[in-house]
Amino acid sequence: MLYWFLKWIALGPVLRLVFRPKAFGVGHVPEEGPAILASNHLSYADWLFMPLTLNRRVTFVAKAEYFTSPGIKGWFQKKFFSGAGQVPIDRSGANAAEGAMKSAMKILAEGDLFGIYPEGTRSHDGKLYRGKTGVARLALETGAPVIPCAVVGTDVVAPAGKVYGSWTRPVVRFGKPLDFSRYAGMENDRYILRSITDEIMYEIMRLSGQEYVDLYASKAKELDKEKARKAAAEQVERDKAGSGPEQKAS
Repeated sequence: MLYWFLKWIALGPVLRLVFRPKAFGVGHVPEEGPAILASNHLSYADWLFMPLTLNRRVTFVAKAEYFTSPGIKGWFQKKFFSGAGQVPIDRSGANAAEGAMKSAMKILAEGDLFGIYPEGTRSHDGKLYRGKTGVARLALETGAPVIPCAVVGTDVVAPAGKVYGSWTRPVVRFGKPLDFSRYAGMENDRYILRSITDEIMYEIMRLSGQEYVDLYASKAKELDKEKARKAAAEQVERDKAGSGPEQKAS
C-alpha cells in the first residue's frame, strides 16, 4: 500500500511534475507475470525514475542495513525503502550474492517484476561496465524473460558524491524481452552464463548509448583511484623539486 501511495500521491507526482521523465518501449514490459528488468546504473535515482514509468510495481534488493537500523530514523528508513519497492537481501545463505539471488527468485516466483543492475554498482564515469553473471543465472533458474533497460540523465539529476545536481529530463528506454530458454538446464555452465550476460549488456549499451568497457565497475574504480594517488604523489615530487636550492636562489 505504501508503495502505491508514494508512487501515485506523495513522491511520484512531484518527480513527474518537476523532471517530466520520458519513457520508450514500455509496451515491452508484460502487463502481468514475472520479468527481470536489467538496467544500467548511473545514479541512486535510477530506482526512482525507472519504476515511475510503469504501472506495475518493480522490486529491487537492498542492503539489509537499510531495514535493521535502530531508533526513529531506522524506522522511517525501513518504511521508506520498503515502500519504495526495495526488499532486504536474504542473508541466510553463505554470502550477499547468494542472498540477493534467493530474494530475487522469491519475487519472481510471486509473478512480480524484479529490477537488477548487472554492473553491481554505479558507474563512476558514465561508462557501461562488464555485467556480473548473476542476472544470467537468475534468468535460467526462473525462466523469466529479461528486459534490457536504460536510464539516461539521472547522473545529472543526482550525481554521485553530490547532494544536488542539475535539472534535466531523464529518459527511460525498455528493449524487447530476451528469451534464454534455449539454455535451460545450463545455469552451472560459466561460459553460457558469461555469453548470456554479455548479450544483455550489449542490449543495454545499445539502448543507453554509453561507451562499453569490458571491465568490472568495481575494478575500474580501484584503478582510477590508484591513478589519482600516483598523479598526486608525482605532483608532490614535482613541487618539492621546484622548491629546491636553485629555485630558492632565483
